[in-house]
Amino acid sequence: MKRSIILAVVLTIILFGASAILKPSIPKTSVTEKVKVVSEDSIVIDAVKKVGQSVVTVVEQNPGGSSQVSFGPFSVFDQPTQPQSQNIGSGFIVSKDGLIVTNKHVVSDNGVKYQIITSTDKKYDVQKIYRDPLNDIAILKIDPSQNLGQDLKPVEMGSSSKLQVGQFAIAIGTALGEFRNTVTTGVISGLGRGITAGSDFAGYIEQLDNVIQTSAAINPGNSGGPLLNSSAQVIGINTAVAISGQNIGFALPISVVKDSLKNFNENGQFNRPYLGVSYKIIQKDAALLNEVAQGAFVQEVIQGSAAEKAGVEKGDVITEIDGKKIEGTTNVASIIASKKVGDSIDILLWRNGITVKAKAILEPAPNQ
Repeated sequence: MKRSIILAVVLTIILFGASAILKPSIPKTSVTEKVKVVSEDSIVIDAVKKVGQSVVTVVEQNPGGSSQVSFGPFSVFDQPTQPQSQNIGSGFIVSKDGLIVTNKHVVSDNGVKYQIITSTDKKYDVQKIYRDPLNDIAILKIDPSQNLGQDLKPVEMGSSSKLQVGQFAIAIGTALGEFRNTVTTGVISGLGRGITAGSDFAGYIEQLDNVIQTSAAINPGNSGGPLLNSSAQVIGINTAVAISGQNIGFALPISVVKDSLKNFNENGQFNRPYLGVSYKIIQKDAALLNEVAQGAFVQEVIQGSAAEKAGVEKGDVITEIDGKKIEGTTNVASIIASKKVGDSIDILLWRNGITVKAKAILEPAPNQ
């Protein structure tokens, strides 16, 4: 009898313990937590609400002739097209006092006046254009008081130094010169790209280095608009579209824009060091094949420039600057950009099989 009682007590304890383990107590709380479900849709919607009002359209103020429209962007490997009368691009506000960033090629014509149209159809005359001589970037100045009651909202600039391939991206701009604040999405599909951009018809070709490749559709008219990350921060400025490819667009990293703005804010203009050569990079394989040195083949020396004064000649190959070999991603432009006006640089040249040393003092880049 006593043994039965003991067994019953032990069994009760075991069952109670198991019940406690299987059904743990839930702590009571008086706080009700609100959880926001984040989806791709909500990210895009929030980004557009935040940045859309900061994106503007850039147009010619008084275009003449035909009413047809020709737009940016810089087209990669573009084919010649028929001339049109009016250029249209995009831009974004970077300061409350009226500074707007766009591409230099959007406002490349010195003979016309430009106008800004906001997302709320407010119009501002562009008072001054500052063109960066080293990058496809221009800063436009407008007078905020031209439209009373209209507050200019600057974008938030992010970082382009830690971008990852596959990262979500959002592009905003005036697609086809007509559809303002058009939004496209995609991913960062490549980093550190080097492209040749421009137009045979326009008469200029430019080498763009270290650009962002994205699958977010960048249509004609998007040039100068922002490329955003999922936090609605600007990570690039939409610059070019591959005409022969689908879903391939290119943007200048925001670090380049920040550098241009810093240079502008410090000097009230772009004060850039300038060597004065146009060149084409000769990689190792091409150098061996053509029995020349690897480096930057000088295609043209600008008259009166620091390069001409230093004795650099057309047909030279610049192999080193200040001991840095011209190879891979290290090119003449990247080295010069790290210098200041007035700096002296040592240049090593290959000229018809002979090594020539030259010294140049960098001068300010001419205004464009």
